[in-house]
Amino acid sequence: MTVPTRPPRVAVFSLGGTIASTNSPGSSGAGVAPRLGAAELVTAVPQLQAAAQVETVAFRQCPSGDLTLPDLAALAEEITARFADGVSGVVVTQGTDTIEETSFALDLLVDSSRPVVVTGAMRNPTLAGADGPANLLAAVQVAASPRAEGLGTLVVLNDEIHAARFVRKTHTSSPSTFRSVTVGPLGWLVEGRPRIALRPAVLPRITPPANGFPAVALLKTWLGDDGRFLDSVESLGFAGLVVEALGGGHVSAQMATSLEGLARRLPVVLASRTGGGEVLRETYGFRGSERDLLAHGLIPAGFLDGPKARILLSLQLAHKADITAVRAAFEEINR
Repeated sequence: MTVPTRPPRVAVFSLGGTIASTNSPGSSGAGVAPRLGAAELVTAVPQLQAAAQVETVAFRQCPSGDLTLPDLAALAEEITARFADGVSGVVVTQGTDTIEETSFALDLLVDSSRPVVVTGAMRNPTLAGADGPANLLAAVQVAASPRAEGLGTLVVLNDEIHAARFVRKTHTSSPSTFRSVTVGPLGWLVEGRPRIALRPAVLPRITPPANGFPAVALLKTWLGDDGRFLDSVESLGFAGLVVEALGGGHVSAQMATSLEGLARRLPVVLASRTGGGEVLRETYGFRGSERDLLAHGLIPAGFLDGPKARILLSLQLAHKADITAVRAAFEEINR
Protein backbone atom coordinates (compact mmCIF):
# COMPACT_ATOMS: atom_id res chain seq x y z
CA MET A 1 0.00 0.00 0.00
CA THR A 2 1.38 3.38 -1.01
CA VAL A 3 1.13 6.06 1.64
CA PRO A 4 0.40 9.45 0.04
CA THR A 5 3.05 12.06 0.76
CA ARG A 6 2.08 15.48 2.04
CA PRO A 7 2.92 18.47 -0.15
CA PRO A 8 5.92 20.54 0.99
CA ARG A 9 5.42 23.53 3.29
CA VAL A 10 5.72 26.94 1.62
CA ALA A 11 5.42 30.26 3.46
CA VAL A 12 3.90 33.17 1.51
CA PHE A 13 4.86 36.66 2.70
CA SER A 14 2.84 39.58 1.32
CA LEU A 15 4.31 43.09 1.09
CA GLY A 16 1.58 44.85 -0.92
CA GLY A 17 1.86 46.03 -4.50
CA THR A 18 -0.35 45.60 -7.57
CA ILE A 19 -0.97 41.92 -6.83
CA ALA A 20 -2.67 43.03 -3.59
CA SER A 21 -4.33 46.20 -4.90
CA THR A 22 -8.06 46.75 -5.21
CA ASN A 23 -10.68 49.46 -4.76
CA SER A 24 -11.75 50.47 -1.29
CA PRO A 25 -15.29 49.32 -0.39
CA GLY A 26 -17.92 51.55 -1.96
CA SER A 27 -15.43 53.64 -3.93
CA SER A 28 -15.27 54.09 -7.69
CA GLY A 29 -12.85 55.92 -9.90
CA ALA A 30 -10.35 56.63 -7.12
CA GLY A 31 -7.75 54.12 -8.27
CA VAL A 32 -6.59 50.93 -6.59
CA ALA A 33 -4.19 50.61 -3.65
CA PRO A 34 -2.67 47.68 -1.71
CA ARG A 35 -5.42 46.27 0.52
CA LEU A 36 -5.19 42.46 0.29
CA GLY A 37 -2.98 40.35 2.54
CA ALA A 38 -1.29 37.00 2.00
CA ALA A 39 -4.25 34.98 3.28
CA GLU A 40 -6.65 36.66 0.85
CA LEU A 41 -4.26 36.19 -2.08
CA VAL A 42 -3.83 32.49 -1.30
CA THR A 43 -7.58 31.91 -0.82
CA ALA A 44 -8.19 33.26 -4.33
CA VAL A 45 -6.05 30.47 -5.86
CA PRO A 46 -7.53 27.08 -4.83
CA GLN A 47 -5.02 25.23 -7.06
CA LEU A 48 -2.37 26.04 -4.46
CA GLN A 49 -3.69 23.26 -2.25
CA ALA A 50 -2.27 20.66 -4.63
CA ALA A 51 1.11 22.38 -4.84
CA ALA A 52 2.01 22.97 -1.19
CA GLN A 53 0.92 23.34 2.39
CA VAL A 54 0.76 27.11 2.34
CA GLU A 55 1.37 29.31 5.37
CA THR A 56 0.64 33.03 5.09
CA VAL A 57 2.31 36.08 6.60
CA ALA A 58 1.02 39.62 5.99
CA PHE A 59 4.43 41.25 6.47
CA ARG A 60 3.89 44.72 4.95
CA GLN A 61 1.08 46.47 3.06
CA CYS A 62 2.43 49.23 0.82
CA PRO A 63 3.49 50.20 -2.70
CA SER A 64 6.91 48.70 -3.36
CA GLY A 65 8.56 52.11 -3.63
CA ASP A 66 7.87 52.58 0.09
CA LEU A 67 9.87 49.49 1.07
CA THR A 68 13.25 50.15 2.68
CA LEU A 69 16.44 48.20 3.27
CA PRO A 70 15.57 47.86 6.99
CA ASP A 71 12.29 46.26 5.87
CA LEU A 72 14.22 43.78 3.75
CA ALA A 73 16.70 43.01 6.51
CA ALA A 74 13.77 42.26 8.83
CA LEU A 75 12.12 40.15 6.12
CA ALA A 76 15.33 38.16 5.59
CA GLU A 77 15.43 37.34 9.29
CA GLU A 78 11.78 36.20 9.24
CA ILE A 79 12.46 34.03 6.18
CA THR A 80 15.48 32.48 7.90
CA ALA A 81 13.32 31.70 10.95
CA ARG A 82 10.74 29.97 8.74
CA PHE A 83 13.46 27.85 7.15
CA ALA A 84 14.67 26.90 10.63
CA ASP A 85 11.09 25.85 11.39
CA GLY A 86 11.14 23.45 8.45
CA VAL A 87 9.46 25.17 5.50
CA SER A 88 10.71 23.96 2.11
CA GLY A 89 10.45 27.29 0.34
CA VAL A 90 9.31 30.88 0.64
CA VAL A 91 7.31 33.10 -1.71
CA VAL A 92 7.28 36.89 -1.40
CA THR A 93 4.54 38.88 -3.14
CA GLN A 94 5.10 42.59 -3.72
CA GLY A 95 4.84 45.46 -6.16
CA THR A 96 6.79 44.99 -9.36
CA ASP A 97 8.38 48.47 -9.33
CA THR A 98 11.23 47.36 -7.06
CA ILE A 99 11.26 43.57 -7.43
CA GLU A 100 14.67 43.70 -9.10
CA GLU A 101 16.13 45.40 -6.03
CA THR A 102 14.31 43.59 -3.23
CA SER A 103 14.95 40.16 -4.74
CA PHE A 104 18.67 40.90 -5.06
CA ALA A 105 18.81 42.13 -1.46
CA LEU A 106 17.17 38.89 -0.30
CA ASP A 107 19.60 36.90 -2.45
CA LEU A 108 22.44 38.42 -0.43
CA LEU A 109 20.77 38.40 2.99
CA VAL A 110 19.10 34.97 3.21
CA ASP A 111 21.66 32.29 4.02
CA SER A 112 19.93 29.11 2.86
CA SER A 113 19.97 26.78 -0.10
CA ARG A 114 16.17 26.58 0.02
CA PRO A 115 14.36 28.68 -2.57
CA VAL A 116 13.09 32.20 -2.03
CA VAL A 117 10.80 33.23 -4.89
CA VAL A 118 9.60 36.79 -5.43
CA THR A 119 6.54 37.49 -7.56
CA GLY A 120 3.91 40.14 -8.22
CA ALA A 121 1.45 41.23 -10.88
CA MET A 122 1.17 43.74 -13.68
CA ARG A 123 -2.66 43.65 -13.79
CA ASN A 124 -4.47 44.29 -10.52
CA PRO A 125 -7.34 42.05 -9.35
CA THR A 126 -10.04 44.47 -10.61
CA LEU A 127 -8.95 44.00 -14.26
CA ALA A 128 -9.91 41.33 -16.74
CA GLY A 129 -7.02 38.91 -17.14
CA ALA A 130 -5.36 39.76 -13.82
CA ASP A 131 -2.06 37.88 -13.74
CA GLY A 132 -1.54 37.78 -9.97
CA PRO A 133 -3.19 34.38 -9.32
CA ALA A 134 -1.21 32.65 -12.08
CA ASN A 135 2.04 34.24 -10.93
CA LEU A 136 1.39 33.27 -7.31
CA LEU A 137 0.65 29.67 -8.28
CA ALA A 138 3.79 29.47 -10.41
CA ALA A 139 5.90 30.99 -7.63
CA VAL A 140 4.63 28.46 -5.08
CA GLN A 141 5.24 25.60 -7.53
CA VAL A 142 8.84 26.75 -7.94
CA ALA A 143 9.36 27.30 -4.21
CA ALA A 144 8.03 23.81 -3.50
CA SER A 145 10.28 22.13 -6.06
CA PRO A 146 13.60 20.47 -5.11
CA ARG A 147 14.86 21.64 -8.53
CA ALA A 148 14.91 25.23 -7.24
CA GLU A 149 17.26 24.50 -4.33
CA GLY A 150 20.67 26.17 -4.49
CA LEU A 151 19.62 28.77 -7.07
CA GLY A 152 19.46 31.70 -4.68
CA THR A 153 16.54 34.12 -4.77
CA LEU A 154 14.40 33.83 -7.89
CA VAL A 155 11.85 36.05 -9.61
CA VAL A 156 8.92 34.21 -11.18
CA LEU A 157 6.35 35.93 -13.40
CA ASN A 158 4.72 35.04 -16.69
CA ASP A 159 5.82 31.38 -16.25
CA GLU A 160 9.51 32.38 -16.44
CA ILE A 161 12.13 31.80 -13.74
CA HIS A 162 14.79 34.50 -13.40
CA ALA A 163 17.85 34.92 -11.18
CA ALA A 164 17.50 37.95 -8.92
CA ARG A 165 21.00 39.14 -9.81
CA PHE A 166 20.17 39.55 -13.51
CA VAL A 167 16.45 40.37 -13.79
CA ARG A 168 15.10 43.83 -14.64
CA LYS A 169 11.70 45.39 -15.16
CA THR A 170 11.76 46.54 -18.79
CA HIS A 171 8.20 47.73 -19.56
CA THR A 172 5.72 49.86 -17.64
CA SER A 173 2.67 47.65 -18.16
CA SER A 174 3.38 44.45 -20.12
CA PRO A 175 2.93 41.10 -18.26
CA SER A 176 6.22 40.03 -19.88
CA THR A 177 8.07 43.03 -18.44
CA PHE A 178 10.72 41.04 -16.53
CA ARG A 179 13.80 40.19 -18.55
CA SER A 180 17.32 39.00 -17.80
CA VAL A 181 19.07 40.78 -20.67
CA THR A 182 22.55 39.38 -20.05
CA VAL A 183 21.77 35.66 -19.66
CA GLY A 184 18.04 35.09 -20.22
CA PRO A 185 15.78 33.23 -17.77
CA LEU A 186 17.13 30.32 -15.75
CA GLY A 187 14.08 28.27 -16.64
CA TRP A 188 10.34 28.18 -17.09
CA LEU A 189 7.19 26.36 -16.01
CA VAL A 190 5.20 23.94 -18.13
CA GLU A 191 1.98 22.34 -16.86
CA GLY A 192 2.93 23.43 -13.37
CA ARG A 193 6.38 21.84 -13.45
CA PRO A 194 9.51 23.99 -13.10
CA ARG A 195 12.24 23.39 -15.70
CA ILE A 196 15.71 24.68 -14.82
CA ALA A 197 18.09 25.19 -17.75
CA LEU A 198 20.86 27.20 -16.07
CA ARG A 199 22.37 27.06 -12.57
CA PRO A 200 24.38 30.19 -11.65
CA ALA A 201 27.09 30.20 -8.99
CA VAL A 202 25.99 30.82 -5.42
CA LEU A 203 26.45 34.43 -4.33
CA PRO A 204 28.33 35.30 -1.14
CA ARG A 205 25.93 35.98 1.71
CA ILE A 206 25.84 39.10 3.89
CA THR A 207 24.59 39.06 7.48
CA PRO A 208 21.58 41.40 7.92
CA PRO A 209 22.99 44.56 9.53
CA ALA A 210 21.99 45.28 13.11
CA ASN A 211 22.30 49.04 12.72
CA GLY A 212 21.14 51.58 10.16
CA PHE A 213 21.92 51.84 6.47
CA PRO A 214 24.05 54.78 5.28
CA ALA A 215 22.57 56.69 2.35
CA VAL A 216 23.88 55.72 -1.09
CA ALA A 217 23.19 57.83 -4.19
CA LEU A 218 22.45 56.50 -7.69
CA LEU A 219 23.08 58.85 -10.61
CA LYS A 220 22.61 58.21 -14.33
CA THR A 221 24.79 60.20 -16.72
CA TRP A 222 23.66 61.61 -20.05
CA LEU A 223 24.85 63.34 -23.23
CA GLY A 224 26.81 66.44 -22.22
CA ASP A 225 26.65 65.74 -18.47
CA ASP A 226 29.16 68.01 -16.74
CA GLY A 227 28.88 66.32 -13.35
CA ARG A 228 27.50 69.28 -11.41
CA PHE A 229 25.29 66.98 -9.31
CA LEU A 230 28.43 65.36 -7.94
CA ASP A 231 29.28 68.50 -5.97
CA SER A 232 26.25 67.85 -3.75
CA VAL A 233 26.77 64.13 -3.01
CA GLU A 234 28.77 64.58 0.20
CA SER A 235 26.96 67.69 1.42
CA LEU A 236 23.64 65.83 1.18
CA GLY A 237 24.99 63.12 3.48
CA PHE A 238 25.56 60.28 1.03
CA ALA A 239 28.20 57.77 2.13
CA GLY A 240 28.65 56.23 -1.32
CA LEU A 241 27.72 56.68 -4.97
CA VAL A 242 26.80 54.45 -7.90
CA VAL A 243 27.13 56.03 -11.34
CA GLU A 244 25.22 54.52 -14.26
CA ALA A 245 27.63 55.56 -16.99
CA LEU A 246 27.29 55.50 -20.78
CA GLY A 247 27.89 52.27 -22.70
CA GLY A 248 30.67 50.14 -21.26
CA GLY A 249 31.41 52.62 -18.46
CA HIS A 250 32.07 56.10 -19.90
CA VAL A 251 31.43 59.69 -18.83
CA SER A 252 32.35 63.09 -20.17
CA ALA A 253 35.89 64.39 -19.57
CA GLN A 254 34.50 67.14 -17.34
CA MET A 255 32.54 64.68 -15.22
CA ALA A 256 35.58 62.39 -14.92
CA THR A 257 37.48 65.07 -12.98
CA SER A 258 34.71 65.40 -10.39
CA LEU A 259 34.34 61.62 -10.07
CA GLU A 260 38.04 61.16 -9.45
CA GLY A 261 38.03 63.67 -6.60
CA LEU A 262 34.96 62.06 -5.04
CA ALA A 263 36.43 58.53 -5.35
CA ARG A 264 39.36 59.57 -3.13
CA ARG A 265 36.94 60.25 -0.26
CA LEU A 266 34.13 57.68 -0.55
CA PRO A 267 33.27 54.52 -2.54
CA VAL A 268 32.19 55.33 -6.10
CA VAL A 269 30.92 52.36 -8.14
CA LEU A 270 30.89 52.41 -11.93
CA ALA A 271 27.91 50.68 -13.58
CA SER A 272 26.37 50.93 -17.06
CA ARG A 273 23.04 52.54 -17.86
CA THR A 274 22.43 49.97 -20.65
CA GLY A 275 21.12 47.30 -18.29
CA GLY A 276 22.90 44.42 -20.03
CA GLY A 277 26.41 43.04 -20.27
CA GLU A 278 29.04 44.25 -17.84
CA VAL A 279 31.30 47.24 -17.32
CA LEU A 280 34.42 47.12 -19.48
CA ARG A 281 37.86 47.30 -17.89
CA GLU A 282 40.56 47.37 -20.56
CA THR A 283 39.18 48.56 -23.91
CA TYR A 284 38.92 52.37 -24.15
CA GLY A 285 41.62 54.82 -23.13
CA PHE A 286 40.17 58.30 -23.63
CA ARG A 287 39.52 60.79 -20.83
CA GLY A 288 36.37 59.56 -19.05
CA SER A 289 36.68 56.02 -20.39
CA GLU A 290 36.46 52.92 -18.19
CA ARG A 291 40.28 52.55 -18.11
CA ASP A 292 40.64 56.17 -17.03
CA LEU A 293 37.95 55.98 -14.34
CA LEU A 294 39.08 52.66 -12.88
CA ALA A 295 42.69 53.88 -12.78
CA HIS A 296 41.51 56.81 -10.66
CA GLY A 297 39.75 54.74 -8.01
CA LEU A 298 36.24 53.94 -9.25
CA ILE A 299 35.02 50.42 -8.46
CA PRO A 300 33.63 48.35 -11.38
CA ALA A 301 30.12 46.98 -10.83
CA GLY A 302 30.73 44.15 -13.32
CA PHE A 303 27.42 42.64 -14.44
CA LEU A 304 25.38 44.43 -11.76
CA ASP A 305 23.22 47.28 -12.99
CA GLY A 306 22.91 50.52 -11.06
CA PRO A 307 20.03 49.62 -8.71
CA LYS A 308 21.58 46.27 -7.79
CA ALA A 309 25.04 47.80 -7.35
CA ARG A 310 23.46 50.29 -4.98
CA ILE A 311 21.98 47.44 -2.92
CA LEU A 312 25.37 45.75 -2.59
CA LEU A 313 27.14 49.01 -1.75
CA SER A 314 24.48 49.88 0.86
CA LEU A 315 24.84 46.50 2.57
CA GLN A 316 28.62 46.80 2.61
CA LEU A 317 28.54 50.30 4.10
CA ALA A 318 26.01 49.16 6.70
CA HIS A 319 28.73 46.78 7.88
CA LYS A 320 31.26 49.66 8.05
CA ALA A 321 33.23 48.45 5.01
CA ASP A 322 35.95 50.79 3.77
CA ILE A 323 36.73 51.38 0.09
CA THR A 324 39.11 48.39 -0.04
CA ALA A 325 36.48 46.05 1.42
CA VAL A 326 33.80 47.39 -0.92
CA ARG A 327 36.06 46.76 -3.90
CA ALA A 328 36.68 43.18 -2.70
CA ALA A 329 32.91 42.57 -2.35
CA PHE A 330 32.25 43.62 -5.95
CA GLU A 331 35.16 41.54 -7.19
CA GLU A 332 33.85 38.48 -5.33
CA ILE A 333 30.39 38.71 -6.87
CA ASN A 334 31.90 39.09 -10.34
CA ARG A 335 34.35 36.14 -10.12
